[in-house]
Amino acid sequence: MSRLLVYCEGATEELFIKDVLAPYLLTANIYAKPIGADGASKYSKIKTELTKLGKNDSQAIITTMFDYYALPNETPGVKNATGSLYEKIQHIESAVNTDLGLPNVFFNLIVHEFEGLLFADTTAFADIANETQLVDLAKIRQKFNSPEHINKSYETAPSRRILGIIQNYSKVLDGTKIAKIIGINKISAECPHFADWVKNISPKEE
Repeated sequence: MSRLLVYCEGATEELFIKDVLAPYLLTANIYAKPIGADGASKYSKIKTELTKLGKNDSQAIITTMFDYYALPNETPGVKNATGSLYEKIQHIESAVNTDLGLPNVFFNLIVHEFEGLLFADTTAFADIANETQLVDLAKIRQKFNSPEHINKSYETAPSRRILGIIQNYSKVLDGTKIAKIIGINKISAECPHFADWVKNISPKEE
């Protein structure tokens, strides 16, 4: 069985790995374990921890689950990333991988943040939202090419859009529950960059 360590930005991502992604990967004979980063305010911290993980456990594949939104400015590739959204993401990930220089470590960003993935199927909010709120969520999704494109500013990041409609939304508990309802296959179908990450982790038929 292959082992995968996922260095996660926070508690939401950790629970998502544990309850949603890990069971999915287990069907491909891959054991996935989340490792909390407790935030990503400095790239130097991210590099130190990833380097330590990569060197101390060379038999495991190390990857990450960090939000592109509010990524530290000193992160390699951030300041000179150009092109489309996905080109910028790929440029940053490649720059970080080059900076780390470890064959078993590959950097991954969630575009733009975890809550964006939940717009892959807004009907999954039904347990915590009424009909009007579900319609409002669906209208947001319809304005963008993909859930990964939902973000324009601090006020309109995916999580703030959700909280603006569902005030009692719990990022950790509700976020993971909704993601589980949607499922990895549906999220992958709607979110190209996330899909590429999952395929790299688990090269099996979707």
